[in-house]
Amino acid sequence: MADPIIGRRSLGALAGALAAGAAIPAQAQRGYDRGAAPTRYPDADIVAIDPKRFTAKLGNTTIRRLGTGYGWAEGPAWHATGRFLIWSDIPNDECLRLVEEDQSVHRRFRSPSGFSNGNTFDREGRQIAFRHFHRDVLRYEADGSTTVLAARGPDGAFNAPNDGVVHPQDGAIWFTDPGYGALMNYEGQRVPESANSPRPFIKEAIYRIDAQTGQVAKVADQPFKPNGLCFSPDYRRLYVADSGKSHYDEAKNIIWMFDVDGPRLTNPRTFCDMELNGKSGFGDGLRCDEQGNVWVGAGWVGDGYDGVHVFAPDGQRIGQIRLPEICANLCFGGTRRNHLYMTASQSLYMVPVETRGAHFC
Repeated sequence: MADPIIGRRSLGALAGALAAGAAIPAQAQRGYDRGAAPTRYPDADIVAIDPKRFTAKLGNTTIRRLGTGYGWAEGPAWHATGRFLIWSDIPNDECLRLVEEDQSVHRRFRSPSGFSNGNTFDREGRQIAFRHFHRDVLRYEADGSTTVLAARGPDGAFNAPNDGVVHPQDGAIWFTDPGYGALMNYEGQRVPESANSPRPFIKEAIYRIDAQTGQVAKVADQPFKPNGLCFSPDYRRLYVADSGKSHYDEAKNIIWMFDVDGPRLTNPRTFCDMELNGKSGFGDGLRCDEQGNVWVGAGWVGDGYDGVHVFAPDGQRIGQIRLPEICANLCFGGTRRNHLYMTASQSLYMVPVETRGAHFC
């Protein structure tokens, strides 16, 4: 999600609208820099709200910061064959790479990146990027060339594609278009149409690209600003974060759930509410684990809230990973898909967990 400070309201006003009610406990001060004192096991910032259901916490591991100094880190995706992680630094117009063998970070993996936000890989290992500046969905081919998969939908040119996932059975690409990258130059290209409207061009929506025909279909537009998305482990449901509260007063900080009926989405409803202890922040990037729990990057509230919120398949919050920065997105990676990578504001974090990502990317 783009920084909501850019828009119709200031961050202070937005914080006042979001934060009301009981206080969220502050986090203990800890260091993440090299040479900082070690964190005592078990890590107090990995919180089992429901210990019987949140079984992913390990007692002898801790949250690690693997890199920092970015503008706004987003869009992590794991390449299983190459054993590396990629992610976006949107304002710096680049995609970075982390190598599993030595956890080394390499800048400018893609540069310029078209101010890409979300990233994913298809079953052939090709990177697919959702680009703000060019307002399109791009695929990087094995021979080094690129293919624009979609730049417009049935209602016209996109606002600014944000995040997407690939369905492994038919190769279709499902993605969101909330339009943040067209509202500011910092993360894309501000368009004149956004001067007096939070909607750059067309109604914010969710789309599907047919892998065989290339046809683009709009599959849902109920969320005010659909952001991160992921499938359930059996691909029968699609979860979508709604961050529309950044620009629409009537929006709610919720995660939507849809039934997947072939190429269609049906039965839209609320899966969970992001409110915790009287305070409500934005849900952003999403991933499911193999048990069907939904892991949500969240933030814009402060200590005790910002980080990752974990919801059971029935929508009940069962766990948290508290971070010192706003978490925009996350993915499971590592050879066994049991490392949770988190892109959080200026940094990349990782923590081993006792579960596995439900999907290949």
